[in-house]
Amino acid sequence: MKKLAILLFIFFIAGAAEAAHLKGGWIQYEYLGPGASANSSRYKITVRQYLDFNSSAGQVDAFVAIGIFNGLTNATVQTVNVNLTSTEMPEKTDYDLCLNPRPPNPPVRFRIDKYETTVELPNINGGYTLAIQRCCRINGIVNVSNSASVGVTYTTKISGIINGIDYSANSNPVFVQRDTALICFNAPFTFDFAASDADGDSLAYSFCDGVNTPTTEAKPLSPSNPPYPNVPYSQNYSGNSPMGPTVNINRRTGLISGIAPSTIGDYVVAVCVEEYRNGELIGTTRKEIHITVGNCTLAGASLKPSYITCDGFTMSFQNESTSSNITGYLWDFGESNAPVSTNPTPTHTYKDTGTYTLKLKVTSSGGCQDSTTAQVRVYPGFIPDFTVQGTCYLNTYNFKDATTTAYGVVNSWRWDLGDPTTIADTSTRKDTAWKYNTPQSVQVRLIASNSKGCVDTVVKTINILDKPIVNLAFRDTLICSIDTLRLNATVGNGSVAWVPDRAASIARMSGNNTPNPLVYPVDTTRYIVTVNDNGCINTDTVTVNVLDFIDVELGPDTSICRTDRFTLSPVSDALSYQWTTSTGIPITANTKYPTVQPLVNTTYYVTANLGYCQDRDSVFVLVAPYPQAVVRSDTAICFGDRVQLEGSIVGAGFIWSPSNSIINANTLFPVAGPSKTTQYVLTAIDTIGCDKPVSDTVTITVIPPIKAYAGRDTFTVAGRPLQLSASGGNNYLWRPTTGLDNPSTDAPIATLPATIDSIRYIARVSSGNCFAEDDVLVRVFKNGPDLYVPSAFTPNGDGLNDIVRPVGVGIAQLQHFRIYNRWGQLLYTTSQFGQGWDGSYNGVKQPAGTYVYEAIGNDQSGNRVYRKGTLVLIR
Repeated sequence: MKKLAILLFIFFIAGAAEAAHLKGGWIQYEYLGPGASANSSRYKITVRQYLDFNSSAGQVDAFVAIGIFNGLTNATVQTVNVNLTSTEMPEKTDYDLCLNPRPPNPPVRFRIDKYETTVELPNINGGYTLAIQRCCRINGIVNVSNSASVGVTYTTKISGIINGIDYSANSNPVFVQRDTALICFNAPFTFDFAASDADGDSLAYSFCDGVNTPTTEAKPLSPSNPPYPNVPYSQNYSGNSPMGPTVNINRRTGLISGIAPSTIGDYVVAVCVEEYRNGELIGTTRKEIHITVGNCTLAGASLKPSYITCDGFTMSFQNESTSSNITGYLWDFGESNAPVSTNPTPTHTYKDTGTYTLKLKVTSSGGCQDSTTAQVRVYPGFIPDFTVQGTCYLNTYNFKDATTTAYGVVNSWRWDLGDPTTIADTSTRKDTAWKYNTPQSVQVRLIASNSKGCVDTVVKTINILDKPIVNLAFRDTLICSIDTLRLNATVGNGSVAWVPDRAASIARMSGNNTPNPLVYPVDTTRYIVTVNDNGCINTDTVTVNVLDFIDVELGPDTSICRTDRFTLSPVSDALSYQWTTSTGIPITANTKYPTVQPLVNTTYYVTANLGYCQDRDSVFVLVAPYPQAVVRSDTAICFGDRVQLEGSIVGAGFIWSPSNSIINANTLFPVAGPSKTTQYVLTAIDTIGCDKPVSDTVTITVIPPIKAYAGRDTFTVAGRPLQLSASGGNNYLWRPTTGLDNPSTDAPIATLPATIDSIRYIARVSSGNCFAEDDVLVRVFKNGPDLYVPSAFTPNGDGLNDIVRPVGVGIAQLQHFRIYNRWGQLLYTTSQFGQGWDGSYNGVKQPAGTYVYEAIGNDQSGNRVYRKGTLVLIR
C-alpha cells in the first residue's frame, strides 16, 4: 500500500509538472471527402498544443486523447489517441528599436506540438463535438482565480445537418500563425487572431470564455462528456473582457488591440470564430492561449484620441506611454507662432477657442524616435444646470434643463432621477418629469453635452415632500389694537386660504386667499393658512396677540468701567425701538438690545413702539476709571533673607497675595520673607463705580541655600604640602591664611611648620551675594610621613568604630592595606584611603581575636612607608 501511494503521488506530481508548461491550444478539422461508408465524411484532425519554449521531454505529450461526442446528445462516439507528428518553435527576432529592455527577458517564443489523424464519421444532425482535456494550468495566471487547480479543454464542433441542410462537407477556419507578439504593460499593442476559411464562409470574431475541465485529472485517457464548465475569472475580468476594459477585438478582422493591463503576468485569452454560410451559423471554432504581459516599455509617443476643455483655455498634457527610457520631448500645441515645449508634462494656455492639432515627438536613450498627434478642442463656457418644480409625492415633479453654453448648442441630455424603486427613471429629453411613490431625498443627475463635444454632469439633492412648502415670516407676533398687520407666507403653487379662529376677526381682514393678507383684530387671534396643490395639503398657524398699550423699562441706573462695553436691555413687548443719548452721540443700531461704549457719564433714552402704541424710558450710566496698581521691579534675595515690597495704587483699597510670607500685609510697603521663589500680586480695588480689580506682580527670586563643605578633618606632616578642598559655590575665601599658597581658591595647598600642633581653617563659600561657611581641622605631625592603624575595632553595627582603616599622614598614595588571620589567610585588601575592613570574609563574620595588618604607602616625595602590626576585633 505504501508503494502504491508513493507511485500515485509521483504520478500526480509528474502530471502537474507536465501541465504546468501548457500555454493553450486549438483543434482544426479539414473535410477530405465522403467516407467509405454511405452517408459519412472523412476529416483530417489537427491539434496544436502550445507549450513553454523550454519544456523538457517529460513535459511533452507523446499523444493526446481526442474525445468525439454527438453534437446533440453529448453521448460519446469514440476516443482517438493521436501521436505527436511535428513541432514548431516560433520566436520573435525583430524587436522595436524603442523597446526597453531590448531584447526582452524572457524573449517572446514558445513551442507548438502538432498531432494529426484522420477519422471517418457518419453525417448526423447536430454534427460532432471534439474535445481534449488537460489539468492543471500554470500557477499565478492574472485573470483566473486559483489557476493552479483549473484545467483546460480544447474544443470545437464539426458541422452537421442544420435546418435540413447538410453542412458536413465543411472545414473549420484556420487561425493564422501570428502568436509572437510583444506586449508591454500599460502600453498600446495589437495581437492578430485572424483566421482564413477554405470554403469562403463569413467569419465573425469575439472574446469568449476559456473552458475548464470537470475534474483535476492531469491527463485523462478519455475526455469527459460535454457540456464543460467555464474558467473562473478573477475580479474585474471575464471571458468577454479577458484583459480588462481597455482591450478589444475587431469583430471583422480578429485583431486584438488596446492598452495592455498594468499587472505583469499571463492572461487566458479565448477567441471564438463564428462561421456563417448564407447567413446561417454553421460552426464555432475556439482558440485559447496564454498571452504574457511583460515588464517592458516602448519609448513611444502616445496621446489620448482627443482632448477638450470646456471650462477654460488652459490644458495640461502628458505622454500616455509608461516607458522609462524617454530622454527627450518636443510638444507642438497647434497654434501658429506659439512656442513649443520640451517639458515632459507641459501646460499650455490657448489664445482663442477652436480645434487644434497637438503633436508630440519623443526620443529614447537609444536614439529611437516616435511621434503622434491628437485633436484638442477649446470651447470654454459650458455649465450644466437644471431647475425643479414640485409640491409633494402625490404629484409629478417637473425637471427643466438650465444648461448654458458659450459655444455651439446643447444637444444631448441624460437624466437619472434617482428613484431607488425602479430603473425606468431615466430620460434623454431636454426636459422631463417624474412622480415618486413616497416622500424621500433623491440624487438627481443630469449629464449634458453640446455640439462642440463638451460633456459635464450636475447632481442635486431633491427633497420629495409629503406636503407643499409653507414658510411663515413669523408664527407669533404682537399688534396694537389700533393697528393693521400684514401676514406673510411663502408658498409654491396651489390655492391659499386664511381662516381666523375667532368669528369676530373674519370681518377684520382682507386678502384671505392670498399669501399676504391684512388683519386688524381687536382681540388675540390665531390665523390658520391652508395651501392645497392638487390634493397636496399643508397648514400652518400665526398667532397675533393684541395689546391696548405697552410699557418699556430700562431698569435702575448703573455704572461701568471706562472703555468697557454695555448692553442696554429694555423689558417691553414693543417691536421697534428708537435710541438717543444725553451726549448727542447717536446709536445707529435701533435694535432692542444695542451695545454701547460711553467714555463719560451718559443718559440713554428709548422710545418703544408697537405700531401706534408707544412708551418711553431712560437710564443713567456712571462711567468710572479703572483702578491702578504698580509694584517695584523684580529682585533676588538669599535664602533666609527678607526684602521690602514697594507698591502704589489708585483706588479705594488693595490686597497682597500670597500673604502667608508677608509681614504687615495691610500696608503698601510690607516685608516679604519667602522660602522659595514667589510671585507677589498687588490688587487694587475700587468702590466708586468700577468694580473690576486691577493687579500687578513682582517676582522675588530666592537663591537656594549654599551647602558649604571644607572637607574632613585631616593630618599633615610639618613642612609637607597638604591639599585642601572646598565645594558648594562659585567663589571661595579661606581664613586664616597661615601656610596657604592661595586663600581665594577652592583647593589651596597648606604647608605648616613644626611649631604648629593644629590649625582650624574656615572656608567662606559664596554664590552671587549669598554665602555659607564650613571649617576643617588640620593636625600637624613632627615625625614625618606615616601610616596609622587603630589597635582595635568593634564591628557591631552601631555606627561607631565599625570599620578599621588606615590613616595616612603625609602619604600621597596607598599601595595596599591588608588583613590576615593567624593562619596567614588574606581576609581583606584595599588600595583606597577611606575604605576598610568590616570584620567579615565572603559575607561571614570573623570571630573576635587578634589579626595581622600590613600597610604600604608612598609619601609626597615617592618614598615608601611600610607598617605592620596587630589589631584586635572585639565582639
